[in-house]
Amino acid sequence: MSVLHPAAAAIVQEAHAIYGDGPIPLHRPVFVGNEKKYLTECIDSNFVSSVGQRVADFERMVAEFVGAKHGIACVNGTAALHVALELVGVREGDIVLSQALTFIATCNAISYIGAQPRFVDVDRDTMGMSPQAVRRWLQGNAQHADGGATERASGRRIAACVPMHTFGHPCRIREIAALCAEWGIPLVEDAAESLGSSVDGVHTGRFGRLGTLSFNGNKTITTGGGGMIVTDDPQVAARAKHLTTTAKRPHPFEFFHDETGYNYRLPNLNAALGCAQMELLPAMLDSKARVAARWRALCARTGVQFAEAPAGTVSNYWLNAILVGSKEERDAVLRDTNAQGVMTRPAWRLMCDLPMFRGFGHDGLAESRWLEERLINLPSSVPASDFGGLHP
Repeated sequence: MSVLHPAAAAIVQEAHAIYGDGPIPLHRPVFVGNEKKYLTECIDSNFVSSVGQRVADFERMVAEFVGAKHGIACVNGTAALHVALELVGVREGDIVLSQALTFIATCNAISYIGAQPRFVDVDRDTMGMSPQAVRRWLQGNAQHADGGATERASGRRIAACVPMHTFGHPCRIREIAALCAEWGIPLVEDAAESLGSSVDGVHTGRFGRLGTLSFNGNKTITTGGGGMIVTDDPQVAARAKHLTTTAKRPHPFEFFHDETGYNYRLPNLNAALGCAQMELLPAMLDSKARVAARWRALCARTGVQFAEAPAGTVSNYWLNAILVGSKEERDAVLRDTNAQGVMTRPAWRLMCDLPMFRGFGHDGLAESRWLEERLINLPSSVPASDFGGLHP
């Protein structure tokens, strides 16, 4: 029998101590509240699609939780980000500043509009967009123009900046917001992974004109598939709702659509699931903090680096992460843990290395590549034992 890498052996042992026997996934949902009750009520009401009270309830609950005045539910986080980019005026041919260390949805949403990403580096500690990298890129590649900014080399308008809060850790969003304001570039926060995360008491997604969230099946709470735009701007909110409901003008019986819209509204069934999940969210966040504390303690005992939330922030620790010494060590730990039925995974392949995003400019991405070669995500689900042993 082959000998496990020491870090892998420690991870496997601790994962079973947290989650018990059997295969251990990276992140699984928890359904221990009113999910079945609310779903049954939706079915009995016949309002199972995009019209129903649970959609409005879910929007209100999420908006109140993050401290926004408006929430607009969408079928998934990618759809929310796509519409958010349109709402701030991104158009075909424009440039959007983003990060290469992100899930592909960030760049897909940019591509749906026909815009082009430009990739700037991340900070090693936050794993999210670096304000220093943004400043260097703007100073070296951009110029002020008509209250905004354009790229010197191409003359294209820089229409938005989209930082992503990686694995739930807030990036240095205040500094990024200040740079965006200085250059007249709209800020759209991809807060898909960071429900429950904050900076100095302000929830992620609240530092620009709007932000987006995701409720995919592997997120902290889930609606099966779902997303949301959050904003304080009533006009932005109204237009978001209009665009996501096929741009249909309200009327008792006529079908009149005044522009190209999208069938992006969240069904009532999914929203019902979301309402029950929101009731559990505070307890889930507490549980996830305890899981993070256990992984942190393991790292302290074994000398492995734990990806800690930056000072001044609160992280939801959606996916806990460690950093090892090399790509070779990373691959050995990934191989051995997964072979033992404990799911771990690396960071995403950098966006600029994927075939559809090659050729778009970047700043060298030294920190992004360092993280990509060394990062390992650990099992981060809420343990069944935290909810009386109940679990799907």
